[in-house]
Amino acid sequence: MAPRANWKGFLRLSLVTCPVALYPATSDSEKVSFNQLNRKTGHRIKYAKVDADTGEEVDNEDIVKGYKVDTDTFIEVTKEELENVALESTRTIEIDEFVDRSEIDPRYLIRPYYLRPDGKVGHDAFAVIRETIREMNKVAIGRVVLTNREHIIALEPLDKGLMGTLLRYPYEVRSADEYFDDIQDVKVTKDMLDLAKHIVNQKAGHFEPDKFEDQYETALIDLINQKRAGKPITAKARPRGENVVDLMDALRKSIGREATAPTEAPKKPAKKPRKAAAAQKEMLMPITGKKAAKEGAAKKPAAKPQRKSA
Repeated sequence: MAPRANWKGFLRLSLVTCPVALYPATSDSEKVSFNQLNRKTGHRIKYAKVDADTGEEVDNEDIVKGYKVDTDTFIEVTKEELENVALESTRTIEIDEFVDRSEIDPRYLIRPYYLRPDGKVGHDAFAVIRETIREMNKVAIGRVVLTNREHIIALEPLDKGLMGTLLRYPYEVRSADEYFDDIQDVKVTKDMLDLAKHIVNQKAGHFEPDKFEDQYETALIDLINQKRAGKPITAKARPRGENVVDLMDALRKSIGREATAPTEAPKKPAKKPRKAAAAQKEMLMPITGKKAAKEGAAKKPAAKPQRKSA
């Protein structure tokens, strides 16, 4: 199924305009998620919206937004009034300026989106804007309204489309001074730097996202599979940090450890499948995580649904 656009409107550079659609570039839907349950009954917890004073449940159509002035005073703002805040960025991303990528402080980055032409028209104008940004080696800065709030958006070429990154406003970024002022000024010797640089050189590589595994996600899947199989759950020992008494000695030992560390962890032998009774077969089917399950479903023919065991 094709993804749904979060926003549709127009991209404009001066008098050049084209219809575009904005799509989220990331997703958390593949992660293992949990529901809240009643420990006594095993039933899911359902949340109800209730009046804070009367305790009575309130229908969705009777719920409006309100700005808190003081403890008991709110200014009610309706959906229609919010829609009447007619910002041009509600329907148009107007490119205001072009900046160097290095000038954007990483603390201002929020999340990435994909921007592409919407429909069959506008591809020529979109290509002109994209290639101009690419040739100038700049980042285009504009504004867009998402979820009733205006955001700054940075646009840069990505393959045949554009990647738009939402940016924070200055008031949303905390000053580092209140966190870093108490850090002591320490003079780092050349010998220490040389040893540390040697460790960096030993661990140098290239950023390849496919090499990284979400170990916590894997551990969650393993935990759920063990519980489904009725196996006992034992707590694993947590790693303990060690106080560094002699920094130079710790650096030297680190160099020795990195030099002898294997480049690739040996693969563990596959575990033998646990035998199960026919009635337990479905209950003991291991989960593989949402992403792996989708990939497996794409490769294998659809199977007939099994009746859930009581």
